Parts: sequence; C-alpha cells; structure tokens
Amino acid sequence: MMMKIHFRKLANADEPLHIQETLDVSELVKGRKDILAVAPLSVDLKALPADTDCVNVVGKLNGNVDMLCARCLSEVNSKLNIPFAETFKWLKQPLLPEDEDEELIYIEDEIVDLVPFVEENFVLHLPDSVLCKADCLGLCQKCGQNLNEGTCSCDNTVIDPRLAALKGFFTKQDD
Repeated sequence: MMMKIHFRKLANADEPLHIQETLDVSELVKGRKDILAVAPLSVDLKALPADTDCVNVVGKLNGNVDMLCARCLSEVNSKLNIPFAETFKWLKQPLLPEDEDEELIYIEDEIVDLVPFVEENFVLHLPDSVLCKADCLGLCQKCGQNLNEGTCSCDNTVIDPRLAALKGFFTKQDD
C-alpha cells in the first residue's frame, strides 16, 4: 500500500499526487466494546506543493462502523465522512521553538508515510456513542425489555430521591 509522499518529487511534479487506497482500521477499534464491526477506510487524498518544502494534503476518508445504540443496545450502522487537511513541512535543519507553527506537521525525512495521520484522523472522528434514533427509549432498568418494541409491566415511576422515604407512607394499610 502506497500512502507516501516525496517532497522533492512532488515539488517538481506538474500536477497533484492522487492517493486512493483502502486502509484496514480494525486494529484501531479493538478495545471498544460498543463497536461490533468496522469496514476498511476508503482514503481519497490529494497532495500538492505549498510553500518552500511544504506539502498540503487534502481530501476525505469514508468508512462504516457498526455500533451498539447507547440506550437500547441495538445495532446501528454509522457512516463516517471525515475531512482530511494537513500541511507537512520538511525540516532540513533543527527548528527553533519561536519559529514553530502549530498549523504545520514537521517531518525530518523527505518521505512522509501518511498512514499514521490517516489513522489518527479516523480515531478522532469516531463517535463516542450513537443512538438508533433521537428519541430511543432504551431498556427497562428492571427487566431489560427494549422499550422501543413495547412496554413491560414493571413500575418505572421515577421518584425524586429526596422524597423516596415517603414512597410507602400513603399506601400503608391500617392493621
């Protein structure tokens, strides 16, 4: 898989370098129990020379991830459309702190492997949680019934914790 850019080659090229690849990102989501499956990421980037020894890489990353709804645990397919825009600067000599520009990514070698930057963008754009629908009712706290599919016979009256001690007060029967 070629996701590398060569500064010198690009500077002398007549047109931008197009990078179209697919990247397996399954390792990056291994620890996430809410992610059931992740499709390979479709990478569509364009690299073009910017200032001296700088290269702009722009494009988009597209993918699919199957996640569990945060409320009812049903499967939700999320489409990911992630913008990618980074500027790389090839450092030929050490950089002084006052010259540092936080908009740039500094590279020591003439060749940059884009894979770690693509992976980082993917991870940063993964949703923390998803809902199957905005008004998902979730699961019954007592019996586990999916409340989107029907009600259960549990008493799910929410009682203000400050008044919980009074709950049985009015329902007590006299002996």
